[in-house]
Amino acid sequence: MKWKEKIKRNRWQLAVLVLVLLVQCNYISEKQGYHMDELLTFELANAEYNPWIVPTQPVGRLAKFMQQEIYGDSMGETLQNIKNTVADVLRNRGNSKLLSYQADVYEEPVWITRDQFHEYITVGDRDAFNYLSVYFNVKDDNHPPLYFMLVHTLSSVFRGRISPWMGCVFNLAAVLGCCVIMFALGRLLAACRFVEERTGELWGLCGALLYGCSPGAIATTLFIRMYGILTFLCMLTLYLHLQKWLGPRNRTGKDFAKNNKLLILVTAMGFWTQYFFLFYCLLLALVTAVTLFRGGRKKETFCYIRSMVIAAVVGVGIYPFGVKHILTSGRGVEAIGNLLSGLTGYGERLFSFGRILLLRVLGQKPLGLAAIGLLVMIGVILLIRRKTRESRSVRAAEQDKKDRRKLWWMLAFPPVGYFLLAAKMSPYMVDRYIMPVFPFAAMAFAGLLVYLLGRLKTEGISVPLYAILLLSCLNVFTYDGEYLYTGYSFQLELTRERADLPCICVYEGYSFYDNLQEFALYDRTLLVKPSELTDRQDIAQLPEAMVIYKHNVDIDTQQEVGEILSGYGLNPHTFLMRETVYGDTIVYCVNESLN
Repeated sequence: MKWKEKIKRNRWQLAVLVLVLLVQCNYISEKQGYHMDELLTFELANAEYNPWIVPTQPVGRLAKFMQQEIYGDSMGETLQNIKNTVADVLRNRGNSKLLSYQADVYEEPVWITRDQFHEYITVGDRDAFNYLSVYFNVKDDNHPPLYFMLVHTLSSVFRGRISPWMGCVFNLAAVLGCCVIMFALGRLLAACRFVEERTGELWGLCGALLYGCSPGAIATTLFIRMYGILTFLCMLTLYLHLQKWLGPRNRTGKDFAKNNKLLILVTAMGFWTQYFFLFYCLLLALVTAVTLFRGGRKKETFCYIRSMVIAAVVGVGIYPFGVKHILTSGRGVEAIGNLLSGLTGYGERLFSFGRILLLRVLGQKPLGLAAIGLLVMIGVILLIRRKTRESRSVRAAEQDKKDRRKLWWMLAFPPVGYFLLAAKMSPYMVDRYIMPVFPFAAMAFAGLLVYLLGRLKTEGISVPLYAILLLSCLNVFTYDGEYLYTGYSFQLELTRERADLPCICVYEGYSFYDNLQEFALYDRTLLVKPSELTDRQDIAQLPEAMVIYKHNVDIDTQQEVGEILSGYGLNPHTFLMRETVYGDTIVYCVNESLN
């Protein structure tokens, strides 16, 4: 009977989880294309020792070494090659074959085959579950390896394939995990009498419902990067802190003095997921340590700081490249430079990120403003009522007030501080950098709504829960479609119809990553900048080809490139697509002299 009692007690929580699951799965099934960074996720996770696609160096140095010097015809031969390589490195150091090995680097971009592109973004039989490859790939990136290893694991199960589900499933689990933590937080705060039992239950329900069906949660699930896992680990870190603080022995401090293994592990995992985790973790640790110390719990303060130091040692010890990423990489130097640049332009950044937060938590601007207006209206009504009656005769004890203030600091200071730091240090003003704030903002809004409606003496769970449900439904049906890339399936179908043709992709920057799926279909692809098209006699030998002008190649440059291609005899025959999902122009070209 216990499981029946649990289901009955948690029926509302289960209903919210089912609703969130259905909403998120629906949007995952509608996802057709990928952001450039999402395809880079698949490459870093699945390209065997080959983290970057370089048009003049299709095979990286270590990838070439592994293919030619390590892999043998049998497992025994491969192991023997590894043993010989290790012995060579230990004996000859920098003069060893591994460290002096050179990749094939060409003077001009070379053609890359469909099989090579396919291998970049998928896992084959030989490189399945090769976590050392993932570790090597991300050490030259600006991100830690945990999320990429998760994607690689699922890619190793479903080999030779790429699908939105292979990355979104982890984000979906993270969003559902955040909802479960919200349920637990509501009950935990009620158990310690921070709020009433009914209020705590309702707070967790409404917060989870608002977040799980919000545009922010949908975007978190759809964007195949590490920010969903980052969000979950921030929420889990808060819960572990509050669980230890509000446990049955919280006044004695024993919860902070022992059994910190899970807290250490979660903290290290946050470092291995995304470095922005440090914003939240360090701020929460600061509040916790100061609160413990000021409460006279010096022994517990020392034990807690020791646990955080152990977590830092474990995190850096397993992934030491993280220190280099933070302090000396291009992205790290840029973030630190933004932090030290003063307040010039900070107001504009705060406004931009504040607008993103509003739209991602409360939906489209009219919905968000209406929701905030509702809270203000209820607050005004309560304020008028309060002035017409005497203040309550029963006051909370002074110690209870102090405990409440400590909890408010732990609940509010880390996410607010995270938002302020992310707004200051983020390289771009986009939603992904503040995704960990979305569930905290949803809980804040839901908690305020539950509190205000409770003061209005609304009975049962219907009023606040149905209000949140209405807002959530409106959010679901008015999602702006970001990260879906609707229409890209048509572009892929066009590619399949001409998969036997070569492709010339004219690009600037690294924008060609948008089209990796297409390159894995075309017979072969030449990735070339406009300035690299001179003296290409191999182009003159093409009877026909597809030409993709990336969105950052302007019209004038396209015309100049068209004239160069015409000089090789390759003339535009049909403009197949203009202003595609990625803003590209796709042209079918024919060399009349060869046809």
